Amino acid sequence: MNGTPRPLDELTRRSAQWLARSAAVAERHTAAVVADPFDRAAWEDVHAQSAALRELAAELAARHPGTRHPGARHPGDLTDDLLADVFLAAYLPAPRLREPAAMAPSHRVNHRIVTALTDAPEFAALHRETAGDPYAAALAVLAQAPAVRALLDRTREARERTGEADRAGRAAADAATAVAETVRQAAGAAGEDGSVPAPAADAVRRAIEAAEAAEAAARRESRAAAQALTAALPGVRATARRATATAAEAVRQEAALTRAWGVGSGELRRMPFGERARKVENATGELVGVTLGDDLSRVLPSELAALGVPALRAVFASRYAAGELMLYDNRGEQSTGRGAVIACVDTSHSMYAEGPGGITREAWSKACALALLDQARRAGRDFVGILFSAADKLRVHRFPADRPATVTDVLDFAETFLGGGTDFQRPLSTAAGILEQEYDDTSRMRGDIVLITDDACEVTETWTRAWNDARHRLRFRLFGITLATPDATAPGSVLESLCDNLRTIDDLTDVQGAADLFRVI
Repeated sequence: MNGTPRPLDELTRRSAQWLARSAAVAERHTAAVVADPFDRAAWEDVHAQSAALRELAAELAARHPGTRHPGARHPGDLTDDLLADVFLAAYLPAPRLREPAAMAPSHRVNHRIVTALTDAPEFAALHRETAGDPYAAALAVLAQAPAVRALLDRTREARERTGEADRAGRAAADAATAVAETVRQAAGAAGEDGSVPAPAADAVRRAIEAAEAAEAAARRESRAAAQALTAALPGVRATARRATATAAEAVRQEAALTRAWGVGSGELRRMPFGERARKVENATGELVGVTLGDDLSRVLPSELAALGVPALRAVFASRYAAGELMLYDNRGEQSTGRGAVIACVDTSHSMYAEGPGGITREAWSKACALALLDQARRAGRDFVGILFSAADKLRVHRFPADRPATVTDVLDFAETFLGGGTDFQRPLSTAAGILEQEYDDTSRMRGDIVLITDDACEVTETWTRAWNDARHRLRFRLFGITLATPDATAPGSVLESLCDNLRTIDDLTDVQGAADLFRVI
C-alpha cells in the first residue's frame, strides 16, 4: 500500500525466488551430448580439417538463419551445435545425453534429433564403427547430412516456438535481475529501524509483478514449444532411423575400401585428412575403437595411470567393479611382431617429477609398460621389463608367455625404482641381447622394444654400429615414448635417429595416439 513503509526482510524474501530462477536460466546448456573439453577439441580439430564439414555447417546456417541462441552466455549457433552433437554421439565410447530440462529451450530440438538418432536400433552398428575414431564419426555426420537437413525442415515450426520460449525465458530472467536491482536500491534507502520508504517498496512491488508476468509468459511459451516438439516427434524418429542405417552402411563401406587399399583402421585415425588418399604400407588389422568394460588386458594407459595417484585408486576400483573402464575394442587384430615385447623403462630421479594431468612421469611410464605386458600376453608373446637409470643400474623382469604373470612379480616390476642418472646404451643392448638369445633358442625374430624415458643422452658411434647390425640381423623395431622432453623428439635427436616410431606421452592421453602405438605392437 502506497505511503506505508515496508520491512526490508519481507521484500528480500519475496525477491529470492526470482533470483534463483534467473540463475537457472543462465546455466542452461546448448549441447545435448555431455562431453569434456578434450572430446570437443576432437570435433573442432576434425571440423577444421574437413572442408566438407565446414561446407555443410555453412549451408545449414544459411538454410536456417536466425537460430542463434539469444543469451550472451551461450552464443552458439543451433545448427553448428547440432552437428557437434551428432559427431560426439558417434565418437564417444559411451555417449550420454543431458536431461531435456537442462537444455536451453532453443536447443531442445537438437536434443530430440540426437535422441532419435541414438535410440534408433541401427545406431549400435554405426557406433561400433565410429567410437573413438574421429574420421569415422565425421563420415557418419556427412552420411547423415540429408537427414539432418530434412529434420531441420520438419522441425522448423518447433524451432520457432522454442526460440520464442527462449526469448520469453530470457525476458523472465531479466525481470528477475531487475527485482534484485530494485531490492538493492531499497536496501540503500532503508532507515535505521530497517523499514523501507514507501516509494522504494512500491518499486520493488512493481518489479516483482513484472517478473511474475514475465514468468507466466515464459511458461506459456514453454508449453507451446513442448507441444510443437511432440507434434514433430513421429516424423523425427522415422527419419532418424533411416539416417542411422544409411550412415552405418556408409562407414562400413569406407572401412572396407580403406582396408582393401592397405590402410588399417588405426593408421587411418592418425592420418591427416589431406593424406588419406595415400596408401599406407604394412597395415596390420583393425582396431574398432574404444569401449567400456572390465577386461584389464585392454585398459587404456590413461586409465592405468590413475593407479599412480592414491586419490584416484578408489575411482579406478569403482569403475572396474562397474565395468566402466575405457578399453581398446579390437576386431580381427593381427600382430606384426613375433618375438618378445621388451619395455625399457627409465627410473632415473627426474621420473619422480609431475607429468600430464598432475600424475608422475613414473606412473605414466609404468602404466604404459603394464599395458604392454597385457598386450604381449594376449598375443602369446614373451614380455620383458627392463628398469634402468645410470649405466650401473639395471633390473630385468621376465614374464614368459607360457607361465602366469603372478601378482607378486607384476608388483615387483611396477614398484621398483632405481634412481640416478640416465644411460640408453646398456638397457638397449640388454634388450637386443635378449632378442638375440630368443632367436638362438626359438628362431623367432621381429621383436618389439619400447623405450620410455624423460631424458636425452648421447650414444657412441661404436655402440650405434653394433646396435644397427643387431637390428638388421634380428629385424626388431624400437618404439620411443618421451615424457616432458620436447627436444628429444626434434629432428636429428638421438631418439629420433634410433626409433622407428617416436611418440610423446601426451599422445597416450588421446585415444588415437595410444591406439597407434598399441595397434602395431
